[in-house]
Amino acid sequence: MDFEQNNHDCSRGCIVERDNTGTLQIAYNSGCCKLADFNWLEGIEDDKYKDLYEVRFKNTRKLIFRNDTGQSLKEGDLVVVEAVNGHDLGIVTLSGAVVLRQMARRKINPETYQFKKIYRKAKALDIERWQEAIAREHSTMIRARQLAANLHLDMKIGDVEFQGDGTKAIFYYIADERVDFRQLIKDFAEEFHIRVEMKQIGVRQEAGLIGGLGVCGRPLCCSKFMADFKSITTQAARCQDLALNPQKLAGQCSKLKCCINYEASTYIDARKSLPDAREPLDFSDGLAYLVKTDVLMGTMWFSFDKNNMANMFPLSAEQVEQIKDLNRHGRKGDSVIEKARKGDDEPEFVTAVGDDSISRFDAASKKRSRGRNRQGRRASDGPREASGEQVAKAEGALEQRPREAKPQREDRPRRDAGQRRDENQRREGGERRDNQQRSGRQGGNRHGRGNRPQKNNDGNA
Repeated sequence: MDFEQNNHDCSRGCIVERDNTGTLQIAYNSGCCKLADFNWLEGIEDDKYKDLYEVRFKNTRKLIFRNDTGQSLKEGDLVVVEAVNGHDLGIVTLSGAVVLRQMARRKINPETYQFKKIYRKAKALDIERWQEAIAREHSTMIRARQLAANLHLDMKIGDVEFQGDGTKAIFYYIADERVDFRQLIKDFAEEFHIRVEMKQIGVRQEAGLIGGLGVCGRPLCCSKFMADFKSITTQAARCQDLALNPQKLAGQCSKLKCCINYEASTYIDARKSLPDAREPLDFSDGLAYLVKTDVLMGTMWFSFDKNNMANMFPLSAEQVEQIKDLNRHGRKGDSVIEKARKGDDEPEFVTAVGDDSISRFDAASKKRSRGRNRQGRRASDGPREASGEQVAKAEGALEQRPREAKPQREDRPRRDAGQRRDENQRREGGERRDNQQRSGRQGGNRHGRGNRPQKNNDGNA
């Protein structure tokens, strides 16, 4: 029986296929792997920790295991590993010296940490049982949510992960407060006949488990590489002059985006070099208020109307310090309007609104096409050159031709509408009679009769 299946399991980073004989084939897909890491130390081995491997399970759950049996393993191999009760099945994602970097990132001390063992490479029977357990996860999650709703528990079950042997399941849930789920665990055990482990996660971790694309078009940071989640405040957005709009600052987890913290330290350091401009600057033109700041460029934009951003002018941090020093000594800054008229300081900030018009190339294309047609006609007609005598005669005729004065509009005789109508009718009648006479002559000539005198039977006219 021919049976083919090709399923991309993004939650575990693998491709599941069945060949014509029905045998399962699992291929590791590193591009689909959550919390994927590039092995930039490939080929470099550490003899002390060469038997350590990173094994990935569902979504972002990864653990470090030790290969005590000395089997030859590589990235992408399916292995059966030790679990608390029974055994589990995962995919080897990292090996070699880079595993030590991962342990340092997770604050794991290889000298004191109790590593679990890798039993063997997965066999066909292990893979079949693993796929059967995976097929039960979605239906189990739906039923678990119904049981939690029947007990009126304030919690949300976000995901379910079965162990490789199918005897245990991890229920990931989200709750704002502490939840007493002792009765819920009993209901789960009676309903699914498995061992139950409840694991609480936050909304950011849930977004990492589910995955997706952010507004930047790239995979979510919490799903791609972030393992530690730090607190994010609106102060980080204020220092970058970001609009405090909850819809734009919130991510898919309904919390502030993690990427707000990426450049916050850079902006904080850059703001230390900018002067404090809470008070307006006193110029000879009037009081100027700070309306805009380019932190990284070190430019501050001022306007004489604090409620309007029109007619802004830029000042560097040094210029602002100089003007503040003048104001402290009771003097005013130079006129900005006079400098603008002279063109001494031209602003670098130029708006581009309206420059990218959709029809800005239409007129140019028409002119270009007309020019090509004219050139084509001229080329087909052949080159024409005028002699010197012809040019001289034409210039003399133009000079001798007297200019006729155009009659002014007041000297022209005015006619009313009735006279114009009568003249048009007479003109049309005359043209009609001429056409009839012309057609009659043409018809007579065509048939040979025309105005010739007709002959009788005797031959006399």
